[in-house]
Amino acid sequence: MSQPRVLLVTSEAVPLVKTGGLADVIGALGASLSSLNVDVTILMPGYPAALEQARNLKKISDLPGLPGGDAELMQGVMPDTGVKVLLVRSPLFSSRTANPYVDKNGKELDDNAVAFASLSHAAVRVCAGRTDYPVPHVVHANDWHAGLIAALMKVQGVTGVGTALTIHNLAFQGNFPLEHATEIGIPSDMITAEGMEFWGKMSYLKAGIAWSDRITTVSKTYAEEILGELGYGMQDILNRRKDVLSAIPNGVDLDTWNPSSDALIKRNFSLDNMSGKTVCKRELQRLFNLPLQPFTPVLALGSRITHQKMADVVLAALPQLLQEHPHFQVVIHGCGEPQYEEQFNQLAKDYPERVGVHIGYDEQRAHALHAGADILLHPTRFEPFGLTPIYSMLYGTIPVASCVGGLCDTVVDAGQGDDMVEGATGVLFKGEEASHLSDAVGRALALYARPTVWQTMQRNAMSCDFSWTSPAMAYIQLYASIAPVNARPFFLELLKELMKPKASKSMVTPSPLKMTA
Repeated sequence: MSQPRVLLVTSEAVPLVKTGGLADVIGALGASLSSLNVDVTILMPGYPAALEQARNLKKISDLPGLPGGDAELMQGVMPDTGVKVLLVRSPLFSSRTANPYVDKNGKELDDNAVAFASLSHAAVRVCAGRTDYPVPHVVHANDWHAGLIAALMKVQGVTGVGTALTIHNLAFQGNFPLEHATEIGIPSDMITAEGMEFWGKMSYLKAGIAWSDRITTVSKTYAEEILGELGYGMQDILNRRKDVLSAIPNGVDLDTWNPSSDALIKRNFSLDNMSGKTVCKRELQRLFNLPLQPFTPVLALGSRITHQKMADVVLAALPQLLQEHPHFQVVIHGCGEPQYEEQFNQLAKDYPERVGVHIGYDEQRAHALHAGADILLHPTRFEPFGLTPIYSMLYGTIPVASCVGGLCDTVVDAGQGDDMVEGATGVLFKGEEASHLSDAVGRALALYARPTVWQTMQRNAMSCDFSWTSPAMAYIQLYASIAPVNARPFFLELLKELMKPKASKSMVTPSPLKMTA
């Protein structure tokens, strides 16, 4: 049987470059598809960090005349998984640092429109057979950075390759001035209300929504939300195309996020032996300069410190919570908007024995936070999926999270009464007021005070299956639906093989949206 070929196009992927959850998803999805016998290749910009870390790099093709100038196509493999990778080496990407979208002051780079158009053009050349790389059967674009692919394939008459777009976060849309259209190869008849015109600009994400064969997003609830109040102005086109919109939840890289094997935590532990979590809690308290108190509940906030993540609400709620509940500690790890960072630092000065703050991000502290905390606080105004609460659950740290998006699908609320809901893994709350958050934290602290109940929640959380196998199989099924006729049997035969009991117990099907207009 011939292997089905898939090209994953992205702006970032672990471990080459990471600014957020997209990188985690692509790195893990690529590895999982490869393990299931899909011939998968990740295509992304040739940032300096990516060129430095990818292994066995060699130039395979020139890419003359891309928007912004000539480029080269480099082939290699990912350093951790061996998944094949293509890097677009171009002057447009050569000076980009850890965050490849903004300058050192956090301002969006002026050449983003041209740079990421070049990425899409490079993908189309691969799909058209105009490089020395095998033509994929399906090209899978991720977020706005790759959103032009389906439109450019239509413009250039490239057929015989299925196109999929995954929306990881609809709030980021790649909206740019119309004067770039000619430079990036977009004809005027595509810049319409039905096409990629968006409030007097052109939107790369809207282009992907308009012309891709299939559209997915990363949780069922989020897929429903973006058709309405969380549509960020794209409700109309999403509703027009909802017959090709489905939801495939993300998985988690269990080689990286596994308390029994995690090399970044102080001591490993598992469901069968939780003693290591006590050691990790002591280490977390030490890292954040808090008193080493094993029986004091530790509440952790580990996310971007932004308005979206309700930093303002957390700051409004914490002082009263600290007064009402004198026996818990708080650790905060993240970075974001300066005014919120300053207020969290001030809170640590006001409560030096109870609040520890580290502004910034490092992987070891992130792992220590999930392993050592008792409660993860994860408020957010919207959340397409929500990897952070899943990481916490895998480590027996119970999430207190907003009931939005993917969080509604992955966290089982404990309920309001004395009897905990069967299968509960966390506490969910609705609303954006300080009182809503405070009440939820109060519920969690009350549950913590009941050791038998708390341990049951920990077991429930740590027993959840968040592996990538079922989501990857759902993607394979989606690819089969859009692959060219001559390649569809490759995907279907693979699915048939994977569905045998020895290969997999279950399969996740992309969730169709059954909604009224």
